[in-house]
Amino acid sequence: MNVLHTTSISSLPLVSRGKVRDVYAIDQDRLLMITSDRISAFDVVMQEAIPEKGVVLNRMSSFWFARLAHVIPNHLTGIDPIAIVDPTEIDQVRGRAVVAKRLTPILVEAVVRGYLAGNGWKEYHATGAICGISLPVGMQNAQALPEPIFTPAAKAEMGHHDENISYAEVERRIGGELAKRIKDTSIRLYTEAADYARRRGIIIADTKFEFGLDASGQLVLMDEILTADSSRFWPADTYQVGSNPPSFDKQFLRDWLESVRIEGQPWNKTAPAPRLPDEIIRKTAEKYREAWQRLTQQ
Repeated sequence: MNVLHTTSISSLPLVSRGKVRDVYAIDQDRLLMITSDRISAFDVVMQEAIPEKGVVLNRMSSFWFARLAHVIPNHLTGIDPIAIVDPTEIDQVRGRAVVAKRLTPILVEAVVRGYLAGNGWKEYHATGAICGISLPVGMQNAQALPEPIFTPAAKAEMGHHDENISYAEVERRIGGELAKRIKDTSIRLYTEAADYARRRGIIIADTKFEFGLDASGQLVLMDEILTADSSRFWPADTYQVGSNPPSFDKQFLRDWLESVRIEGQPWNKTAPAPRLPDEIIRKTAEKYREAWQRLTQQ
């Protein structure tokens, strides 16, 4: 299988290397974004790559960008990345890269939750609320919320955890008008995607979006959208309230990492990450591919 942990494009200057994506500058208006096969958990990048994960993520994002283009413009230019790089570098971009517009990023992660899960469940269990949003008493793990809620986070540097922040803090940071546009747009994106996914046997429990502003100040959807990296996907046919559903995302990897013992102690969730066994790599790859196949019927 094709595996790409770290890119090495020499025909363009490297702008950034994130947890998953490597970004190169094309010119002042465009960027080359390559989705590698790296995988992170608890904000730590694993040493091993997941075969073809980047191709699956890139296809999934492109699918959703096209399907939801009527809601908000996105960063895609439609230019073939193969035409941008040196011929010797084509294998690094084929199927896993896009040419994107340069935007001014808004440093807020727009998280939308439709179900109690993960840290949201833990916070609700302790306080009865998520990010200051009070929820009905007596809800159970994995239960659907009365309606989707917007629970933003402040983006952190790589290697550090994103920090949940209140909506009031978002307004303070970027202004009330822009905060409302992001909140309303995020909930609409989630609602339309969740309805579509449910018809194909997948529950989108929660997801996150990222936005930027173009030169004219227009809000634009960027980075990735509704992938198994940025979302929590559950199979609808085995879903039960009150228990953690099996997932088509990297929750499988997180669960394995939570069980790892190093010299008798749990992994402390800092680099370096434990080595991933071949079986965990294989099963993680399978889960990403199954999510893609279920959602797109391909």
